[in-house]
Amino acid sequence: MKSRVVIDTNVFVSGIFFSGPPYRILKAWQNDKIQIAVSEEILEEYRRVINELGLKYERLNIDSIFELLFIESEMVPSHSFETPVCEDPDDDKFLACAIASKSKYIISGDKHLLKIGTYLNVAIVTPRYFLDHVL
Repeated sequence: MKSRVVIDTNVFVSGIFFSGPPYRILKAWQNDKIQIAVSEEILEEYRRVINELGLKYERLNIDSIFELLFIESEMVPSHSFETPVCEDPDDDKFLACAIASKSKYIISGDKHLLKIGTYLNVAIVTPRYFLDHVL
C-alpha cells in the first residue's frame, strides 16, 4: 500500500523547479508510489508561489502541473484548529490536511513544522529522510 503524504509548499515547489530530493518525491508521486493529499488552502498556496516563480521560469507549463495535481491528488475538506498548533499558524493547514486525510507523513523543510516532529501520529520529516527511510 502506498503512503499518503502531505507535501509542504517549499518541497512541492522545489520539486517542480529544481532537482534533488523534492524532485525525486514528485517523481515517486508521478510513478504512483505515493498519494498526495491537499486541501483548498494548500492548493491556493501552491498556486500563488508557483505563479510567482513561473514568471522567472516561463518555459514551464504551470497549467499541466495543476491539472495533474487536481486529477492525481486526494482533496480533503479544509479544517482549522481552535488554537494554533504550530509556531507559524499559517503552517497549521498542513497538519489539518494530514489529519483529515489520515496521512502518515508531512514532507517539509519548514523549521516550524519540523520542530513539532510528530503530531497525532503524523510524522513531519525532511525530503531526504522520506527518501532514505520511507521510499
